[in-house]
Amino acid sequence: MSMRRTEPQLARRLLGLIDLTSLNPTDTEASVTAFTARACTPAGKVAAVCIWPRFIGPVRRCLDGTGVPVAAVANFPAGADDVTAAAAETAAAIAAGADEVDVLFPYRALLAGDDAIGLALVRACRAACGERGLLKVILETGQLGSDERIGRAADLAVEGGAHFLKTSTGKTQPGATLRAAGVMLNVIAAAKRRGIAVGFKPSGGLGGIADAAAYLDLYEERFGPDSATPASFRIGTSTLIDPVLAALR
Repeated sequence: MSMRRTEPQLARRLLGLIDLTSLNPTDTEASVTAFTARACTPAGKVAAVCIWPRFIGPVRRCLDGTGVPVAAVANFPAGADDVTAAAAETAAAIAAGADEVDVLFPYRALLAGDDAIGLALVRACRAACGERGLLKVILETGQLGSDERIGRAADLAVEGGAHFLKTSTGKTQPGATLRAAGVMLNVIAAAKRRGIAVGFKPSGGLGGIADAAAYLDLYEERFGPDSATPASFRIGTSTLIDPVLAALR
């Protein structure tokens, strides 16, 4: 078992690191609020609930008094290179009550050789978050492909002020990979040496406890035992909650 933990111990640890995510094209207010009700369990609470911006209000009401943050997506899932539009979406999400915004980096622009748009977009979205909003930047590592491009996107996101680096949207394949995670953790470690705290969020295809544990172990091998907390490490998933709760019964 991962890091010599029993499955229930690991499941309890993972529960508090989950960004419980529903970003389906068929989502409705009823389906999303029913999904959100799973955020608080007798075994503990998830780290956040991540949804489409149009559901911020209902989800916030559902989570009222729980302390669980609301996260919404921006520039998603297209990853367009319109800096103004991405910043406006981010600002609107914060104004509507989101505590966190997961914005998609304009990865196609980077693939075309343009570094400037990605940096500008992250900076603008960080400014749009204001003082209280947490910004997670999705790199879409499966589309970037090479370690060099993943590293460059991560560097630009950190320079732009990202609070977290996130691997994938889950809308393209491949999603999260340990190889891409390793590249991103190199960038996060370099930022830490400069006194800059940046969190890490694997997302995209992490359906089971063993999948999630591999990323948790990779992170803690780098930064130390028990270094993964909701402030530094999240797991973006819609399905991990089921095996986690099953392991805790």
